Amino acid sequence: MKKKEIKILLVDDEPDILEIVGYNLSSEGYNVSTAANGVEAISSAKKEKPHLIILDVMMPEMDGIETCEKLRNIPELQNTIITFLTARGEDYSQVAGFDAGADDYITKPIKPKVLVSKVKALLRRLKEQEEQEDDVVKAGDIIINRDEYKIIQDGNEIILPRKEFELLSLLASRPGKVFKREDILDQVWGNEVVVGGRTIDVHIRKLREKIGDDHFKTVKGVGYKFVQ
Repeated sequence: MKKKEIKILLVDDEPDILEIVGYNLSSEGYNVSTAANGVEAISSAKKEKPHLIILDVMMPEMDGIETCEKLRNIPELQNTIITFLTARGEDYSQVAGFDAGADDYITKPIKPKVLVSKVKALLRRLKEQEEQEDDVVKAGDIIINRDEYKIIQDGNEIILPRKEFELLSLLASRPGKVFKREDILDQVWGNEVVVGGRTIDVHIRKLREKIGDDHFKTVKGVGYKFVQ
């Protein structure tokens, strides 16, 4: 997908932020639109169906957390990447952001070049999604064949028990996305009885031993994400 085809919706109630960030992203070739609050953002997102939404937290009419929650409830925006860009750097604000469904949380102040780099990293998932087949996922040095229940890392086949395979497959399906613990339990274990509250942690520890510690990051109070 060409840059000019990638749509980014920038949402902030500060005109200076919209102008500066919007200018830097537009200069990179992205198709950028803006909204001044959450209400405008939802209306614009429904119409434009952006690939990436950058949200402020503190906004009039509807704050970023509520906006993110509402965006995540719109079916056609389920695969849209959402990140917060805010001066609110407290742990509880970040947790609230991830709980609302955000893929990332970026704190201000941030240099324009660094922000552009972060945006490029987030948008890299679009390319990966286009290249991936339904039953084969490639994430970094790992190839996951869901149809054959096979893991290949650097040319070597790794045998994983079913739940470890399904957990890795879930996390690697969206590199960089933070999966909340309750979502992991629902998608990997479903209605099965889970013995002990540390079940996910144990499986992550085993995956770290077999796949590599650097591939898995714990987001305290929220869940886990896969790092390429």
